[in-house]
Amino acid sequence: MSLLDALKQHSIIVADTGDIGAIAQYTPRDATTNPSLLLSASQNAAYQDLVDEALAYGKKQSGAAQARAEAFVDKLFVNFGHRILEIIPGRVSTEVDARLSFDTSRTIDKARHLIGLYEAAGIERERILIKVAATWEGIRAAEQLEREGIHTNLTLLFSFAQAIACAEARVTLISPFVGRIYDWYKADRGVADIPLEEDPGVASVERIYTYFKKFDFTTEVMGASFRKAGQITQLAGCDLLTISPSLLSELSAASGTLEPRLTVDKAKADDVERIDMNEQTYRWMHNQDAMAVDKLADGIRRFYADGQKLVAYATARVS
Repeated sequence: MSLLDALKQHSIIVADTGDIGAIAQYTPRDATTNPSLLLSASQNAAYQDLVDEALAYGKKQSGAAQARAEAFVDKLFVNFGHRILEIIPGRVSTEVDARLSFDTSRTIDKARHLIGLYEAAGIERERILIKVAATWEGIRAAEQLEREGIHTNLTLLFSFAQAIACAEARVTLISPFVGRIYDWYKADRGVADIPLEEDPGVASVERIYTYFKKFDFTTEVMGASFRKAGQITQLAGCDLLTISPSLLSELSAASGTLEPRLTVDKAKADDVERIDMNEQTYRWMHNQDAMAVDKLADGIRRFYADGQKLVAYATARVS
């Protein structure tokens, strides 16, 4: 069998793309999107109807061009999400504006608005994950949203402190960024590569998975941001793995079998100790992890920049 089929025996596969054709090709259960993926997809003539509908929606909104552009972006996310949900059986992740990463109340408001747009389109909220940056403020927003039945995907997750805080907030899912952790350590060590058995991004997901299963947290762990197929196969058994089309293609073309490296039984047997998390502990633990501090800040800046490109594109269309 292909490595992709072998992987599907142990982990739920999620497509990390806005390319609906690629999603259909690899039959994942779930899909994730972000502004840069949608900006690229919106240039594709195959999806012009989704863009045109969002454009008409944005132009109907009152207010300045910026407000109409933001309305266009929100509707574009929902339109793509809706189309994706027509071809997958599971959930789609839709991202909250990175500018709101440190604003709990506005994150909640934006999430409610996006869910409202989905529900108006006939999509039940159980099929939507609202992506929120795993800042302390973002985690607090997610905690409130989960109480309202709005499920969340906490993204830009790099530190163990972020993971524990998310689990204690009972968020639905977290996305530890394997590849970006790998990138940071590769640059920090001045090396061209890090062997898989020493990969700190892989180790981060293993540590989080073990902790969650040891202490019966219900939050799902979804490895994300992979740089090479080996990082993915090293995490066979993780709850979910979100994978780009290029790596899905590579896994699909390769043959082999896989044994799960992450299992609940192994986690239960681990001697990891429970950590009681509060804001002070979170901030201190996160601050002590230089990689996580750097990559969270950098990730928010990058997500913001990608979002601004989409807003600029929208502004030009609705003006």
